[in-house]
Amino acid sequence: MLRITYYEILKTFLKKRTYLGFAIVLVVVPLVIVAMKLEGGKFMGLATRSLQMDFVFTGNPFNGWFVAQWIMNSLWVHIPLLISFVAGDQLAGEATAGTYRLILIRPVSRTRIFVAKYFTTLLYVFVFVLFFGLLSVGLALALLGGGDLVVLGQGILIIPASELPFRFCLAYGFSVYTMMTIASIAFFFSSFVENAIGPIVGTMGVVIVFTLITIIPVELFAVVRTYLFTSYMNIWLKAFADPIPWNEIRVGLMYLGGTSLLAMIGAWVIFNRKDILS
Repeated sequence: MLRITYYEILKTFLKKRTYLGFAIVLVVVPLVIVAMKLEGGKFMGLATRSLQMDFVFTGNPFNGWFVAQWIMNSLWVHIPLLISFVAGDQLAGEATAGTYRLILIRPVSRTRIFVAKYFTTLLYVFVFVLFFGLLSVGLALALLGGGDLVVLGQGILIIPASELPFRFCLAYGFSVYTMMTIASIAFFFSSFVENAIGPIVGTMGVVIVFTLITIIPVELFAVVRTYLFTSYMNIWLKAFADPIPWNEIRVGLMYLGGTSLLAMIGAWVIFNRKDILS
């Protein structure tokens, strides 16, 4: 089992398209951070203009922590697309390359092959989000320095600098969990199509439709949206609340995990029934 998993990991990380998401992040994140540094805090001034009438800000609220948290909030809409590039290629890529027969006629159970590919997908998600987090936080702190974090939302919350390493680790941990749900859905679509484009389109279609149902204030959707994973995709934001709502986080993790489990089981059933002659 370990050998199969090793070869699947090796095969995935030797593909050039695996690094497409890394390349995009490597270009976009530094570009955004440098641009915000050159702006000299104008963005922060505009965001807090109404609050400055009632509050006096001391120190430097426009710092690396603020920019890193803002990048998480703005780019996370696009991360699912980058994740689905690789997750959707795990099984569909075999069909596209014409290697399905080769891997399924080996004296290794389909379940072992499936588990190896699914584990590789989850590993990729972990590595990708870790890279995104280290680049965002590390570069932002290096260029803009540290300090307390001003969290803007319906109100204003200031988190002391001493708490921020834990808060960001927690937020990125939740982000990994969320993106694993996205990867599981892409992996599911990858199990019954023969082109890697299908899982990407299917995954993003599900995300868009479910997100619309989640945010549109229609009474008809009130009951349904509770069970949709998109209602909990912003669970990482709760790491910056005070106090941290652990009960809400627990519920969100449960629904996200349940979605991943259903997608994984569905993919496993389809993969085990797949006709290797087709």
